[in-house]
Amino acid sequence: MRRATSSAGKAEVVVQLRNQTGESPVWHAGEQALYWVDIPAGILHRWRPGDQQHASWRAGQQLSCIAALPSGGWVGGMEDGIYRLTPGPDQTLAAERLVKAPHARAGMRFNDGRCDRQGRFWAGTMLSDMSQPAAVGALYRLAGRDADLRLEQVFDGMLVPNGLAFSPDGRTMYLSDSHPQQQRVWAFDYDIEQGMPRNRRLFIEALAAGRPDGAAIDAEGCYWICGNDAGLVHRYTPEGRLDRSMRVPVAKPAMCAFGGKDLDTLFVTSIRLPDAAPHSLDGAVFALNPGVCGIAESACIIS
Repeated sequence: MRRATSSAGKAEVVVQLRNQTGESPVWHAGEQALYWVDIPAGILHRWRPGDQQHASWRAGQQLSCIAALPSGGWVGGMEDGIYRLTPGPDQTLAAERLVKAPHARAGMRFNDGRCDRQGRFWAGTMLSDMSQPAAVGALYRLAGRDADLRLEQVFDGMLVPNGLAFSPDGRTMYLSDSHPQQQRVWAFDYDIEQGMPRNRRLFIEALAAGRPDGAAIDAEGCYWICGNDAGLVHRYTPEGRLDRSMRVPVAKPAMCAFGGKDLDTLFVTSIRLPDAAPHSLDGAVFALNPGVCGIAESACIIS
């Protein structure tokens, strides 16, 4: 791993790791640090731009998505449930299961997830083996408090729930199914009082290039989504019009997140396939200058 920032065209390599599936980047404003996960490895990563320091913590199973807790630590979607995660001094990640996942069958895990503007944690499930397309995935909302925490299923019949994001005012929710057989993005009216999406409508029928993956929202309400297999990150207006595309030097960008002191940097995680060339950048984390600012992610409220 190289921690020194280096140039790669218009994108900068900020951490050159060989993440198998780098996902769920989240900017932690209090620490001025970027966190993300490597799903198959079950690793939580942190990188601080200020001192260029990288740290990581390993969990006992696959770790797919995270959201910060106000009191410290994280909530995360893993293979068999939603966990409270606490990074330790010995590079291990203490994991306390908060609620068991009601998977439809064996071989499933959580995938994309994040909080709405009110701090409700949302996460989708999928069959780990994407070569066996089965619409057994679902989208869940973490509800309740303390001992009453539970997962409420809101949508089912999905292959790979992905691209979850919320507009700046919280009143629009975005969701995609990124499986090669689907590749659509939908928008919903979102009831911020009840935490319920309604009025599902097609937002993007097919990306300008690539397969839809992880997403982020900027302060102008535009939707940024990674074009997996195309090496691009696209920006779509709230009306669903393609505004611009930015290139990263890998084929499979996975998810993006706004960060930096002024939230004016777009960080992009990526996927490294087993047959990647030894010196390729696949699996690294990149930074783009998008020309707009993002908005802070909400912390997860569970107590």
